[in-house]
Amino acid sequence: MKSSNKEEKKGFISKLDTIRIKVSVTLCVTIAIIILFLVIVNSIVLETYYRYSKEAELMSVYNTINNYYNGTTTSKDIEIELEKLSLSNNFDILIKTDTGGYVSSRDFYASLKNELQDEKNKDQDILDKNEKIQIRKIFDSKTELSFILLAGKLDNGYEIYIRVALTSIKESVDIANRFLMFIGFITIIISGIVVSIISKKITSPIEELNKITEQIIELDFSHKYRIKDSDDEINNLGRNINNMSETLEKTINQLRNSNIELEKDIEEKSKTDEMRKQFISDVSHELKTPIALIQGYAEGLVENVTEDEESRKFYAEVILDEANKMDILVKRLLELMKLEYGKMTFNLTKFNISELINEVIRKARKVLEENNINVKFSNEPIFAIADEFYMEQVFSNYFTNAIKNVSEVEGKKEIVISYEKKETKLRVKVFNTGENISEENLNRIWNRFYKVDTSRNRENGGTGIGLSLVRAIMTNTHNEYGVENKENGVEFYFEVDLEKK
Repeated sequence: MKSSNKEEKKGFISKLDTIRIKVSVTLCVTIAIIILFLVIVNSIVLETYYRYSKEAELMSVYNTINNYYNGTTTSKDIEIELEKLSLSNNFDILIKTDTGGYVSSRDFYASLKNELQDEKNKDQDILDKNEKIQIRKIFDSKTELSFILLAGKLDNGYEIYIRVALTSIKESVDIANRFLMFIGFITIIISGIVVSIISKKITSPIEELNKITEQIIELDFSHKYRIKDSDDEINNLGRNINNMSETLEKTINQLRNSNIELEKDIEEKSKTDEMRKQFISDVSHELKTPIALIQGYAEGLVENVTEDEESRKFYAEVILDEANKMDILVKRLLELMKLEYGKMTFNLTKFNISELINEVIRKARKVLEENNINVKFSNEPIFAIADEFYMEQVFSNYFTNAIKNVSEVEGKKEIVISYEKKETKLRVKVFNTGENISEENLNRIWNRFYKVDTSRNRENGGTGIGLSLVRAIMTNTHNEYGVENKENGVEFYFEVDLEKK
């Protein structure tokens, strides 16, 4: 998954680099096309435009010279003005007077004569023409240069010729084109650098947004886009991604919480179903015998199997005894189920555990005396923190179990109750003389309905869930419990929290 994300990230960065290149190349190509277009336009249009411009200048100079001769300007001044006009406009000017003389700003009479007589020029296009002037394009075979020639008459009858070379126009176009290409080359380089910088500024926030979206895919919503002061589209996109991230985080957290609650509900329902099935199974298993006994003795009473009053009383006592046992069994099973499936809550209080033990011993005094069982207990007052009711059940089960399993060793039956302090814990130990429990049964005795001695009758055998109840209580209170084989018997133990000093 991570390698896939890395490949996607590399691919995206590569795409961003491609975008930069595309933008740079596009701009440079656009500039090159514009420059090429200008060069083409310059080559085609500029020469025509330049020619028309020069024709207009020729007419302007013609009019100026015409005004000189119509005015009070002296011949000497006219020659000076012709020289100025010639130099300032790069024109050749020739004026032929009515006496056959010539006034020229430059000595181009000989070449003009040749141009006018050249056969090639006879076929040249006339560019402009009216009553007084004619403008046409001519070719000088000697210099192999082309000119624009204005030939006409002044108001005073003088002939006038004004010539401008077309070579300068072509040179100007060539110079302008070279200059445009040079400027274009410089512009492309500068534009490439500028576009690279600008595109990086544009793609950098896109890269940042991409990293944030990758983290959102991994359900990591800790990173947010840093909103800039500008109000552009990328900034708005970053703001929307931040809002989306926050909304997704809230929604996913809600879904997680809902999922946890749903899992708890399902687990709770599953536990309840399991508890119900287990309860039905246990009750069905354990109630078979008492129900059969009750049914048998009840049928005997109904059918008057015996007419002896004492026998009928015995039958009724058996039925009542079995019904009581069934009642106790069902109640203890319900309590065990609640403990095993975490349905019970404990009421922790401070109490004297020695008083609790003494009370259990006192209730069993008659049984102890009838079976000649000796109980040893130091009766030291010790205060514990626990649920007194459940601790009484734990000790009572241990004590009852000791009474049922105690046997004579070295001429005596003995149950020894002792304490062992362990920092914040108190270990309560119940020892009885008798046979050891086999290793294979040491763990099995905590299972419900398991009895080590299968030959015991129902009267002394109990329900078989006492030690299971102990295990459930101790497991829920998170305290240690267990059993150990000793030299002359068996010792059960459990721990409770001591009073904090």
